[in-house]
Amino acid sequence: MSLPTPTRDTRAVITGASSGIGYALTEGLARYGYSLILVARREDRLRALAERLSAECGVEIEIRAVDLAQRDERAKLCDELAGRDIAVLCNNAGFATYGELATANPARERQQVELNSVAVHDLTLAVLPGMVERGAGAILITGSTAGNQPGPHNATYAASKAFANTLAESLHGELAETGVQCTLLAPGPVRTEYAEVAEAPNLDRVVPGPLWVSADRAAAEAIAGMAAGRRRVVPGAFAKVQTLGGQYTPRGLVGPILRTVYRKVK
Repeated sequence: MSLPTPTRDTRAVITGASSGIGYALTEGLARYGYSLILVARREDRLRALAERLSAECGVEIEIRAVDLAQRDERAKLCDELAGRDIAVLCNNAGFATYGELATANPARERQQVELNSVAVHDLTLAVLPGMVERGAGAILITGSTAGNQPGPHNATYAASKAFANTLAESLHGELAETGVQCTLLAPGPVRTEYAEVAEAPNLDRVVPGPLWVSADRAAAEAIAGMAAGRRRVVPGAFAKVQTLGGQYTPRGLVGPILRTVYRKVK
């Protein structure tokens, strides 16, 4: 299976497009020939990216400055996308928090669930019926290796990414023979603004430099995986080890190990 052929009327939607993996996905899909709808909170970054890529790649780029963690803003975007010809949806926006859940900011934790899980679900539901009706489309959901195992001191993130991981792989099987595909991108540590947003200044010290992958590499492997119709894309050797460990290591063993590691992040 390959990605739908770009046309003047179709669009690829990328959430979290202003930085990190989303930024790299935007560049990759623009060079693939897709006209785009870019979604993020920071309009200035979106506008600069859109102007550059539109000039370099000759594609049409629309921007939507939307906070996807806010239900009212998200609903308006979903209503719009439901009526558009969306060829590709990259559900990429997300963030993490670290620390004890008992002392966490409840509003911030709820925002994390809204963005990492509920927004992914809502946007998928908005575009999926049209894709199935047309018999063509591709959905990428950015999950995480963190969603493969418990994450003490990273509980909300691990739980929200478990939802994303399972949704993506379930849809991959459900959509067989429809002409539509769903691919999970499940990275480990990726060089982005992730640590800054997560307020995790010690993350670099906990995870050694050679174990990180670049956002460009993660995005390139994700696009190649979508084009090949793959169920799951796990960029980097360390992420592959994390995936196997999460699947086969007893929870009673991996939980205490990760609790010790995540305590050192903040």
